Amino acid sequence: METPSLNLSFFWHMHQPDYRGSDGVMSMPWVFLHAIKDYYEMPWLLSEYPHLKATFNLSASLIEQLHLYREPLRYDYFLSLWVQHPSLLEGAQREWIIKLITAMQFETMVRPIERYAELYYQDSFSDEELIDLEVVFILAWCGNYLRFHNTEVKRLLNQKRGFTQDDKQRLLESLSTFVSEILPLYASLQSKGVISVSTTPYFHPILPLLIDMQNGKIANEATDMPEGAYSLREDAVDHVTLSIDLYERTFGRTPTGFWPAEGAVDEKSVEIYRDKGIKWIATDEAILYRSLQNEDSTLRYKPYRYHDVTIGFRDHALSDLIGFEYRHRSGSDASRHFMDELQKIAMEHDNPHVFVIVDGENAWEFYPNNGLDFFQGLYEALSASSWCHTATMDEVSGQIGIATLKHLHPGSWIHGTFDTWAGHREKNRAWELIFQTRRDIERYEEGLSDELKKQIRYHLLASECSDWFWWYGEDHNTDFSHEFDTLFREHLIEIYKLLSIPIPQSLLTPIISSQMQKPAWIKPCNMISPLLNTYERTFFEWMGCGSIDETKMFGAMDKGRGPIDIIYYGFDLNSLYVALEGKIADLSLIRVEVLIEGSTTPLTIIPHHNEDRLEFSINRGDFGGRESISVRFELKSETQTLQSLPGFGFLKIDLAEDFATNWFI
Repeated sequence: METPSLNLSFFWHMHQPDYRGSDGVMSMPWVFLHAIKDYYEMPWLLSEYPHLKATFNLSASLIEQLHLYREPLRYDYFLSLWVQHPSLLEGAQREWIIKLITAMQFETMVRPIERYAELYYQDSFSDEELIDLEVVFILAWCGNYLRFHNTEVKRLLNQKRGFTQDDKQRLLESLSTFVSEILPLYASLQSKGVISVSTTPYFHPILPLLIDMQNGKIANEATDMPEGAYSLREDAVDHVTLSIDLYERTFGRTPTGFWPAEGAVDEKSVEIYRDKGIKWIATDEAILYRSLQNEDSTLRYKPYRYHDVTIGFRDHALSDLIGFEYRHRSGSDASRHFMDELQKIAMEHDNPHVFVIVDGENAWEFYPNNGLDFFQGLYEALSASSWCHTATMDEVSGQIGIATLKHLHPGSWIHGTFDTWAGHREKNRAWELIFQTRRDIERYEEGLSDELKKQIRYHLLASECSDWFWWYGEDHNTDFSHEFDTLFREHLIEIYKLLSIPIPQSLLTPIISSQMQKPAWIKPCNMISPLLNTYERTFFEWMGCGSIDETKMFGAMDKGRGPIDIIYYGFDLNSLYVALEGKIADLSLIRVEVLIEGSTTPLTIIPHHNEDRLEFSINRGDFGGRESISVRFELKSETQTLQSLPGFGFLKIDLAEDFATNWFI
C-alpha cells in the first residue's frame, strides 16, 4: 500500500471594521485588544515550529488602525478614558468603561484572573476597585506571548491587585510599543517564506453586492432585495485599489492574494482582482459545489483556477471544528482528533490538498489559554508527521496543472448566500440609505474642491463595510449593536455635512429598533414551577424563566453548534428546571449529563422528550446546599456528545435571588 500524502493550507483571517468617526478617533478598542492577544501571537506561535507554513490575511481597515497605535491616546477613545483616574471621568464615560469591561467570556478570560472574577459581577465600584478592574481587563486580553515575555505584564499578573495609575501608564506604554512590532513580524516571516500575507478590499465590503445587488437573489432566490439598487462597480474597484496601495506602503511589495470579505465572490469581482494583478483568492466549498452543480465532497480537495486566478475552497467541516467545536475539548484531544480527520482524508484520496480557513482572532477567547494547548499539540503533531505537508497560498498558486473552473457561482462562506448582509428589513434599509446618499453625491458634488470630494469618497466607501450589515437583523447579537448602527449612519451624515445640504431625517433615525432587539441572554425574573412530561404546556408555566438563544450567541457561522437553539431555565424552592428546544424530533436515546462546578461527578438525566423540546428538573439538594451554582449541560446520544450547553461555558445561577420586586400584571 502506498504511503498516504496530504497537503494542508491553513488560512487565518484577521479583521476589524474601521471604528474611526469623522474626528479620526476609534470609538471601540477591539483592534488594540486583539492586537495584544492574537495578531502577534498567531504568526509567532507558527514560527516556533520550523518547516510549518500558513497564510494570514490582514484586512486593510485593520492595517490602517494598527498604524494609529503610534499615538494610542490620540486615536483610541477607550484608552483615552482608561488611562485617566476614575475620579476624572464623567458618569456616562464611567458607565461605558464598565459596560465594555464586563462584556467578556467569563470562563476563559475572567475566571482565570482571581481579582477580575471577584469584581466582575459587582454593581458598583470605588475608584480603587475600578482601577483594579481596568488593569485586570487589559491583562486578561494579553496573549501568551506577552505573558511569557513582557516584563510589565508578568509583574502585574504577579501583583494580582492593588494597582495604581502609574501601573496603568507603564502597562500602556509597554503594550503600545508591542503593537508597533506586529506588522514588521508579518513582513519578516513573509520574506522568509514561512507565511503568505494577503489582504481584503479596503473597507471589507461585500464586493458582489456592490457590483450587482441581484447577486443576492441569484445566491438565494428567496432573499428580498433593497429598493432603488444600482451597480456600484466603481466603488468595488476603488476598494481593491486602495488596499493594494496600503499593502505596498506597509510591506514594500505588491500583494499576490486577496481574501474577499466574508469569502464573497462572483465572476465580475474575480475579474477586478485579476485585472489588478492578484494571483489567488479563497472562498467556501459551497461555492465550488454550486459552480460545478455537483456536491461530491471530494471535489474540494484540490485548488482550481478561474480566469487565471487560483482559488482555494475551504473545507467547511474541518474549519468549523477549529472555529467552534474544539473549544469544548482539551488541547491534546482536539489536536489528536484533527490529525485523525486529516489522516482519513489522506488515506481515502490521492494526494489531496485541504484548505482550512478560519477567523484568526475571535475563536480563541472561547478556548482555555487562548488556544495555546490546542496549537502546541497540533503544531507538534504536524511537525512530526511524514505524510502531511503545509503550504502557503503563494506556493499553491505557483503550481502547474491546476484544474480549470468554467463558472463561478456567486455566494459567500456563510451558507453560500449573501443573506447575512441583505434581505432583512434592517439590512435592506442600510443599503437604501447608501443608494440615496450616493445619488445625492452625484447631484450636488459638482464644484466642490478635490479635498472635499476625497473626504466624501472616504465616508461613502466606509459606509459599505460588511460589518455594519452583519449586526443588523436578528442573525447576530452584540451588546454594542447600537454603537455599530451609529458608526454606519455617521459616515453618511458626514457626507451631507461636507455637501452643505440638509441631513435627511432618515439618517438621524436609528435603523435598529430598541423594541425589536431581543437580547441573546435573558436572566430569570421570577420563580417557576412548570409541570414536566406533558404536551399541555402553557406560556404561563415558564413565564419569568431565563433563556439563552444559542443562535444569537454564536451566529450564522456556527453551523456545527448542535441541534439545540434555545435554553430555558428557572427554579423554585425545590428544583432547577431546564428546557432545551431545537431540532431534536428525530433524535432518540438522548441523555443529559449535568456538570456542576466543584463536583467531580456529573449527574446523568433522561429528559422528557416532547417533539422539539427536552425538559428535565434537578433537585436543589444535588447542589449540596449551595445558593450560587455554575452548571453546564452535555447533550449525548448513545455514541457521542451532540452539544455542550451553554456554548460560552458554565452558566452561573443565583438560587438565592430575591424576585420580590418583579411583578407580572
